[in-house]
Amino acid sequence: MSLRSKQCPVSAVLPPISVQKISREAAAWSLNYCSATVPRFLHTADWQIGKPYHWIEDSQKRARLQQERVNAVSRIASAAEELNLDAVMVAGDLFDSSTVAPTIVMEVMEAIASIPCPVIVIPGNHDHGGAGGIWQRRDVKRQMQERCPNLKLLLQADPQVIGGMVLLPCPLLRQRDSRSPADWLEALDWSSLPHDQPRVVLAHGSVQGFGTEDQVNQLHPTRWPNDQVDYIALGDWHALTQLSPHAWYSGTPEPDRFPTSHKDQRSQALLVEVERQHPPEVTPITTGLMQWHTIAAKVSSQTDLQRLKQEIESLVERRVGRDLLRLELSGQLSFVDYKNLLEQVQVLDQQLLHLRIRGMPQHRPEPGEFEAFLQRDDAPLIQGITRQLADELKHNNGSISDQTNLERSMLEQAMVELHRIVLEEATDQEASCG
Repeated sequence: MSLRSKQCPVSAVLPPISVQKISREAAAWSLNYCSATVPRFLHTADWQIGKPYHWIEDSQKRARLQQERVNAVSRIASAAEELNLDAVMVAGDLFDSSTVAPTIVMEVMEAIASIPCPVIVIPGNHDHGGAGGIWQRRDVKRQMQERCPNLKLLLQADPQVIGGMVLLPCPLLRQRDSRSPADWLEALDWSSLPHDQPRVVLAHGSVQGFGTEDQVNQLHPTRWPNDQVDYIALGDWHALTQLSPHAWYSGTPEPDRFPTSHKDQRSQALLVEVERQHPPEVTPITTGLMQWHTIAAKVSSQTDLQRLKQEIESLVERRVGRDLLRLELSGQLSFVDYKNLLEQVQVLDQQLLHLRIRGMPQHRPEPGEFEAFLQRDDAPLIQGITRQLADELKHNNGSISDQTNLERSMLEQAMVELHRIVLEEATDQEASCG
């Protein structure tokens, strides 16, 4: 049996601090930081509040996922309080779109207001700052003014001095811009900036050579003088990514898709300590609650099914309604083993927040299963159908065309259905006799 599980692990080089288990670490931080002058902040991005999750059919489960993105803001607030931060910086896409419901806007503004430090925000491509964007809505402006005195939205590409740092914001004012939002840095007079305060670039977009080559919202950090920038806080990519010792994508604080590899790390924000002309110290802080998993397995026996069950249990444990699983299966099972697999899938579907199945093993009767059906003298219809299907399967067994593969799949499914009917009939007879 072959099993490949993919989660969202946090880098072994940078061990995470869990928000739920932060007090012990926070005590150690506070001892070091009470008299420290080194600015420290939380770098986060891509909250995408209001993300619709249309592919989740169950409306209650869909609402649970949407709510958890708002709840992640409260966990960020807890981290900010425990770690006594100078600021929380959101590198774009705080909202998912311009059409987020007013009630959700109010709720997230309330959560932001609970963060005990300035919350510095630039717009990204999902929540661009130009005409038609969510930041131009009257209700959003009103809620910011009434509920969030600590939220500072940066719509201008100008240096800002906040929390002992020089911020260099690169806001997106349209969803797709062929010009880089950071172009202004290439013409900046760096000597005009305070010389003793660390410089932090706050930007949202893609970096050529590390992801999409789409020529919109492009960032070019190699064009910025290395000795003038101390940290680059990036948003847009939802997985944790380090471009250089001083340039990071924080990833999303609450996962929003199935992991594609072991390097696909989501569910965190970054705690950053930065000094002028010193390498920044960066530590992931775990902020997510929902856990997303991908398992690819080849199952061809009862032993394989047991291993698959154990692998799933090791990931999901006893949690209910907090895990999403993508299951990619291949192989070939007997009717009995296939039935056991279906029962296992049914239980999983009830336990998980969402189960996505991509591919299932083929199911063909073992010789003994065929013989049992062919010897059903008490049920001539079942006996005749079994014989006909067996002949068809044997006839098509050597063909590999798409059409014959489809016909074979249909015939095998018919055999599975026949097997189910037989088992139900036997169960009903036992029940009536009892």
